Amino acid sequence: MSEFTPECFNFLNLLSVNNDREWFKANQQQYEDKVRTPALKFIEAMQPHILGLSPRLTAVPKKVGGSMMRPQRDSRFSKDKTPYKTNVGIQFRHFQGKDVHAPGLYLHIANDGCFIGAGIWHPESKTLNAIRSCIDENPNGYKKALRELTAQGFEMQGSTLIRPPKGYDKNHPMLEELKRKDFIAIKPLSIEQVCAPEFVDVCAREFAACQQLMRYLCFALDLDY
Repeated sequence: MSEFTPECFNFLNLLSVNNDREWFKANQQQYEDKVRTPALKFIEAMQPHILGLSPRLTAVPKKVGGSMMRPQRDSRFSKDKTPYKTNVGIQFRHFQGKDVHAPGLYLHIANDGCFIGAGIWHPESKTLNAIRSCIDENPNGYKKALRELTAQGFEMQGSTLIRPPKGYDKNHPMLEELKRKDFIAIKPLSIEQVCAPEFVDVCAREFAACQQLMRYLCFALDLDY
């Protein structure tokens, strides 16, 4: 049986139309029962699968500081001042990464779209330069990772530069990949899949399909995998 149920999505929907601290506080127990507890149980169930992919990845079922991202939004630099996220974010990240920008595997659950992801999102410039250098010098491993991802229904997404990055020729054969600012492979999921009994097995299988990309990014960043 899946840890997630339609009730999780119902709560997220209610939160989207009542996105304020008073409402959330009054409905905190619903959040615990329908969203956070199922998410923590899912992380626990995924633990052996994640460690089976790489002992360097973490699957930590803790309310704070674990694999589940906190529900509060950081709205300091956003026009949208609503205090809570209307999605569930779970990241199984590399143990040497200190935050969400580390290489990792990701699950996104929301009414407006669920997906599985793998890779690295918004890396800082030093990390980004290391990945670009690796693609420039070792393109074959990266191409192999892309072929494997495409065959499994994943698509590379995220922000890209308009012009070639500094130091790279506009005729570079890997230019479109070098222009990436995110190296994230995404595969959409349906709400029915998320709530299905075999969801843990589905996630384990989909994450396994991203192994080549994860190995490549960790190689580029000189991280064990």
